[in-house]
Amino acid sequence: MTPQPTARDRLLDAAEDLAATQGVGVTPVDAILERARVSPATLYAHFGNKEGLITQALRRRLARWDTTWQECVDEAPTPEEKLLAVFTALSRHRHALTPSRWCVFLGVAAETPHPGRDLEDILAADTRLLLGRLEELAATLVGAQQAPLLARRLVLIYTGVLGMILRGTDVDTATAEGRHIAGMTLRAAAGPPSSAP
Repeated sequence: MTPQPTARDRLLDAAEDLAATQGVGVTPVDAILERARVSPATLYAHFGNKEGLITQALRRRLARWDTTWQECVDEAPTPEEKLLAVFTALSRHRHALTPSRWCVFLGVAAETPHPGRDLEDILAADTRLLLGRLEELAATLVGAQQAPLLARRLVLIYTGVLGMILRGTDVDTATAEGRHIAGMTLRAAAGPPSSAP
């Protein structure tokens, strides 16, 4: 018999699903409680308040994204494919979880101009993961000096992919196009292949 989700997990699931599909600001606590089938006291006992719940839901989502992305990097056969695996991971991640309108982290950041410290920290952690891993993977292709600039350009392309999803482009098309543009950007940064003497 499959164990039933705990009240805590149901709250996290409800918060994540509603944040992904409706947005945090327009989702009242009552809607989260109804979806999770718990009382207000349960929410406050586990998370303190709505922002605490959203913070923990984002922390869990970030851990899942981190795992999916690392799996895609590990599966990629070449250094270039490892760098571009962020787009494979984005498609896989979005098919595995509740489909969001674009990026839950960017959505929460846009809706929360004055986040508390814990929420601010998890929003920043998403950006650090993106830039840090891309920079690390880029360094093997263009060297440590050029890697930060290439990583920032790839994050710009990645964010554009998310924006196109918000505009109605399906996930697989948007990620394929983003991957193509990122590949051209990578090749331009790496320069022309050296010819043998």
